[in-house]
Amino acid sequence: MKEVIEKAKKAFEVKNIVATLPTEVKNNALLFMAEELVKKKDLIIKENKKDMIRGEDKGLSKSLLDRLLLNEKRIHGIAEGLKVVASLPDPVGEVVSGWQRPNGLRIMKMRVPIGLIGMIYEARPNVTADAIGLTLKSGNCVILRGGSEAINSNIVIWKILSEAAYKVGIPEGSIQLIETTNREAVFTLLTLTEYLDVVIPRGSAKFINFVKENAKVPVIETGAGVVHIFVDETGKLEMAKRIIVNAKVQRPSVCNAVEKVLFHRKVKETHIVPILDALKEKGVTIIADREVQEIYKDIIPATEEDWTKEYLDLKIAVKVVSNVDEAINHINKYGTHHSDAIITEDYSNAMKFLSSVDSSCVYVNASTRFTDGFEFGFGAEIGISTQKLHARGPMGLKELTTTKYIIFGEGQVRK
Repeated sequence: MKEVIEKAKKAFEVKNIVATLPTEVKNNALLFMAEELVKKKDLIIKENKKDMIRGEDKGLSKSLLDRLLLNEKRIHGIAEGLKVVASLPDPVGEVVSGWQRPNGLRIMKMRVPIGLIGMIYEARPNVTADAIGLTLKSGNCVILRGGSEAINSNIVIWKILSEAAYKVGIPEGSIQLIETTNREAVFTLLTLTEYLDVVIPRGSAKFINFVKENAKVPVIETGAGVVHIFVDETGKLEMAKRIIVNAKVQRPSVCNAVEKVLFHRKVKETHIVPILDALKEKGVTIIADREVQEIYKDIIPATEEDWTKEYLDLKIAVKVVSNVDEAINHINKYGTHHSDAIITEDYSNAMKFLSSVDSSCVYVNASTRFTDGFEFGFGAEIGISTQKLHARGPMGLKELTTTKYIIFGEGQVRK
C-alpha cells in the first residue's frame, strides 16, 4: 500500500542519521516527549474514549477493554517510562569485547542500532509510546502499525511524541505510524525487505503466528503468555495464596498474568481449597482436572485445550501433579516459554525448576507479573521475546541493537 511504502521509505532515508545521534540529543528529546505527553493528557484521554466507546459497541471483553484504557494515571506512567529510558546508559557505541591479534590488529565488538524496526501490535496503546522511546534511545527508526481497536489513541500519541522529537533535533520522518486500519497494510509491511531490518509482533498467539507465517522480513518473536505457577510440597500456603492471587487478579489481561496453577499432591488437601476460595472471591472462574474436582465443587472440568489456552481474563486452570519433575514436564509441554514460577522452601527443587523450565523468565517465590521492562529496570519493553536467537525475555535497549566488529590496523596485509 502506498502509505506504508512512503512512510517506510522516509524512515529508511534518515536511519543512518538517527544511528549516529549524540546521546544528549536523544535524552533531551525523550524528556521533552514525556513533558508533552503529560501536558496533552486531556487530548489523549478524549481520543482514547472514542476507542473505548467503539470497543464496547463491538463487544470487546473486559480484559481487552482494560488493555485499551488510558487514564491520567496510566499516561503519567507512560511518561515516567520515557524518563527512565532517558536516564539509562546509551547502548550505541558500547564496546562489548576487544582483543589484539599477534599481527597487531586490534579487534573490537561494538553495539550498533538495528536500523529500521517495524512494530505490529494489538490493543495496548501504551506500546506506541514504549516502542517510540526505546527505538529512539537505541538509535533506530521505527514504523508502527497498531490494532484498529486503538487507532485513535495510537495516532494521537504518535503525533504528540513525533512532533515533540522533531522540534528538538530528531530527524523528521524517523518515527512513523501507519494510520490506515486496512489489513493490507500489515501484509505490505511484512514484505518490505528493501527498507525494514526486522519486524517485531506483539499480541495474541494467533496474531504472532500470522506474522511469522506471512513475513519476508526477519521476525523477532514475542510470545503469548501461558504462564504457570507450581506449588511444591514445601510451598507455604499464605505465600502461595498471595502470589497466585496477585499473578491472576492484579491485571488479568496481560501476558505475564498466571493462567495455570499446578499443586503438588502432598499439599492438595491443605492448599487448594483456601487458594481457590481466594481466587473465587476476586471473581475468578476455576477450571480444573478431575483430582481437583474431587475436593472442590462448582468448577468447570478442564479439557486438553485448557492447558494450552491463554485466557487473558479472570479464568484459571488448576491441576494436581505428583512431583517437581511432572510439573516441569507439563510446563515445558503446554507453556509458551514466557514466565513460570515455583513456590517452594526446598533449595534443590528451586534449582531444578530454574534450570529445567525452558522459559525466558523463571521465578522462585515471586509473582510472574514482574516480567516487564519497567519492573526489570529497562524503563519499558518493546515485547517479551520467547525465542532464543538474539534476544530473550523483556526486550529493552540492548536487545534493540546488534553488533559489528571494528578493526584497527597499522598497514597489516594478509600473507
